[in-house]
Amino acid sequence: MPSRSQTVGVSPHVRDILVIGGGPAGAAAAIVAADAGARVTVFEKGLMGRDKICGDGLTPRAVKALGELGVELDDAHRIDGLRMVANDTVRQLDWPGIAPFPAHGAVWPRRRLDQRLMELAEKAGAELRWGHEAMPVVDGNRVVGVRANDTEWRADLVVVAAGAPGAVARMLGAERDPREPFGLAIRTYASSPRHAERYLEACLTLRDASGTPVPGYGWIFPAGDGTVNIGVGALSTMKGFKQLNLNRLQDSYRSLVQDDWELGEDLERPRAWRLPMSSIRRHGPGWVAVGDAAGLVNPMNGEGIDYGLESGMLASQLFLEDPVTVPVRYDRIIGERFDAFLRTGRRFSFLIGHPFLLRTGLRFAVGTQGIANITLQVMGNLVDSSTPGAGGWTMRTADRVLAAADPVLRATRAPA
Repeated sequence: MPSRSQTVGVSPHVRDILVIGGGPAGAAAAIVAADAGARVTVFEKGLMGRDKICGDGLTPRAVKALGELGVELDDAHRIDGLRMVANDTVRQLDWPGIAPFPAHGAVWPRRRLDQRLMELAEKAGAELRWGHEAMPVVDGNRVVGVRANDTEWRADLVVVAAGAPGAVARMLGAERDPREPFGLAIRTYASSPRHAERYLEACLTLRDASGTPVPGYGWIFPAGDGTVNIGVGALSTMKGFKQLNLNRLQDSYRSLVQDDWELGEDLERPRAWRLPMSSIRRHGPGWVAVGDAAGLVNPMNGEGIDYGLESGMLASQLFLEDPVTVPVRYDRIIGERFDAFLRTGRRFSFLIGHPFLLRTGLRFAVGTQGIANITLQVMGNLVDSSTPGAGGWTMRTADRVLAAADPVLRATRAPA
């Protein structure tokens, strides 16, 4: 009996939706579309079981999105909040449970998270093509399909979920905006007797080898399986960014937390990755970009799994409503939800690229309980255009203030 993707009378290489990339954003798009009966094929250039470099943390926002996809978190380690460290100040705060988000997050190594999502996509009816690197097929100004492993596929919509901008983004003009900041991060795993703790830990006061404050943070995320994910991330707006040695920064942070966490030896070589935080384009005729491919990464914490899940789900939901108008409607809705917050984050990164302002800002960020609560919302991706209360008000005010200061901040940025 033919499968959905091999229906009698339909070309085996014609689909409703083609997805480039099998990470959370691409899998989310596939689950939603296939579950509604659409013919979907996902192309993942890695082999089954491939790992993705990541901090592995899931915000309450991500937990909500996973719940909407029907993902059980039985294989993940529950996280109840965030411990923020700034010099001698330590504040441990619970996730606030701001509707519609739950009061808990999780740590789930990406190998297991991505595998679960792809399994659900296949169960929903999507076809998975592992070891297939797909490139868009363009007819005039419209994307009409993809070419993968010397085979051409056609579809009404191509969802670009290829992660950090690369060949696909260059082809579509969806590269990172060179005027905007980006991030670099590095992580590894180590054993720790504190692996079952239910709080993420973030050190906001990092310094490079020369003692320059680093806009970014170091983290330890307990995985509940005998290990912790330990890493550091930095923004491109810092002084001397081009000379920054991530391995040395990782070693420096590790030495700070070694005794407190009783860390064992690294379980694998530290691995680095780039964090895109902007995109020149995120849609066009016949295609949309989701997740990291659309620059949907919070500049203030480097997190993007939740935005990837939400944007992937949205793309398919809009397709199911009206395949013709998907790209334009998708871009508008994503803009309404996230652009102001992400724009503010990018501007803020220029602000804290100045060492003096960074030091002052960090003291302020955790100086009082009330301000720390707002910092927690920002670090947990719990703020967007619709957020009520102090967190939402603060971000909307910051958007206006930083808009006025933006030209000066960019003009006086420290040399990279």
